[in-house]
Amino acid sequence: MKRWIKSGSPWIWLTSGAVSLSLLSVLGLLCLIAWRGLIYFWPAPVYQWQLQDPQGQPYTVIGERYEREQVSAEVLADAGLTFAQQGQGVERMLVKTGNREYVPLDFRWVWLPHVLSETTPGSVAVIERRNNGNFYGDIVQLQYNGNHYQGDAILPWLETAVDEAQTLNAQASALQRDDIGRINFQLEKLRLQQRKQVLDGTDSAAALAQIEQQQQALQRQYQQQEQQLLQYRQLATRDQLLVQDMRGEQVVIPLAQVVQVHFPNRMSWYQKLNHWLHGVWRFVSEEPREANTEGGVYPAIFGTVFMVLLMAVIVTPFGVLAAVYLHEYAGKGLLTRVIRIAVINLAGVPSIVYGVFGLGFFVYVVGGSLDQLFYAEALPSPTFGTPGVLWSALTLAILTLPVVIVSTEEGLARIPHSVRHGSLALGATKAETLWRLVLPMASPAIMTGLILAVARAAGEVAPLMLVGVVKLAPQLPMDGNFPFVHLERKFMHLGFHIYDVGFQSPNVEATRPLVYATAFLLVSVIVALNLTAIGVRNHLRERYRHLDH
Repeated sequence: MKRWIKSGSPWIWLTSGAVSLSLLSVLGLLCLIAWRGLIYFWPAPVYQWQLQDPQGQPYTVIGERYEREQVSAEVLADAGLTFAQQGQGVERMLVKTGNREYVPLDFRWVWLPHVLSETTPGSVAVIERRNNGNFYGDIVQLQYNGNHYQGDAILPWLETAVDEAQTLNAQASALQRDDIGRINFQLEKLRLQQRKQVLDGTDSAAALAQIEQQQQALQRQYQQQEQQLLQYRQLATRDQLLVQDMRGEQVVIPLAQVVQVHFPNRMSWYQKLNHWLHGVWRFVSEEPREANTEGGVYPAIFGTVFMVLLMAVIVTPFGVLAAVYLHEYAGKGLLTRVIRIAVINLAGVPSIVYGVFGLGFFVYVVGGSLDQLFYAEALPSPTFGTPGVLWSALTLAILTLPVVIVSTEEGLARIPHSVRHGSLALGATKAETLWRLVLPMASPAIMTGLILAVARAAGEVAPLMLVGVVKLAPQLPMDGNFPFVHLERKFMHLGFHIYDVGFQSPNVEATRPLVYATAFLLVSVIVALNLTAIGVRNHLRERYRHLDH
């Protein structure tokens, strides 16, 4: 036994067990997040309860059952609640009733002793709307293309009517975003060009007349596009649904406000799977609605990936150059030791401090100076002197710079000195040796540092709140307007989206599944970026393997 302990085998088994346990814990946590998030898109059954209030009056509640819990008798006594058969406690369930503009609470607790009956009628429809969330009720009438459909005649035309309304809404949104947005962008450029000529004193009559002529031509195009947009919206508001809700009243819902309609209680397993896949796709491809509590997260995905890639492009050359200088050129003096200590200490600085530095230096100093030099005609409205994606990428580049420096320097240290001496002996210069021999051999270590930098930068939120990220960005950092990449714009981020939905939403119960879904999506984006970097690293390792020999 003592010989086995002295051999070190117990510590090997203990270490491997700890690593395995940690890996299983991480995988279990990811599976839990994925399950709690992705189950949100599965069509849940809709119940209809006949209830009786404490005064004995019956009423109806229609909605989805979210959770059930047992309330002890002591808690009921403290709350002043009494039931006929209280016993050890009473069970209650949390119900999502929707219809928030007609019902005081779209989430309510229902006590089981108050339930007279519980059914799942197949006629109940779940109507997802652009505003005010879901609507639950029975569709009484469909008004489509000048015709009125009732009863069984509704279903054959319902999907066609909703799809046509969605198509008109999509065409209107594309027209407003692309064509009208392009015209507004060009009009703003002409306005700034005219103001710049006035400030520079080059505002000749001919130049101003030419700008005015271009503005008039754009205004005519704008009026034409505005008429087309008005036609789309009029067609989209032409049709409507007449729905009876749980109060027994009939409500008119314009099809322009309807995203989709489904009947979960009559759907087969295949139809539910198709609905789930469609819901997941919409979540990753659409824009958010209802203050980020509805819709998708595509702008946040785009902003996260774009910012991380821009950060990687910035931090890699600076980190590699710093590591090459420290390892290949700097001496062993006091200055080099101070620099190394500073690099190590930078890795331990809280991220919010980097955000304050980025706001003070990059945004106000650098961005304000750029506005004074190149965008004076736009002042006092700032162009680069306000938080944006460029300053966010630079801030995170400084935050992750120590990781890249340390990893690259460790890779350079593993290369034998005989390789350098052999290259120099064959007549190569030191720069040629570094470029053709040392850096290719150290490229896997460089990619390792980049992987660690991407993993940390993608999950940071605190500094981004100061230097560029916002709750809702109407425009992406990339579009069809020259110069196509707009680094001065603000952007959305998955990490901040989780914070906003989870802690700033007025309806916590409704947004809890979205928090899980967005968290799982953020982890998936980070894993995808890391796997891409790992693939590049393995390719470089195989490509330059012959240099090791």
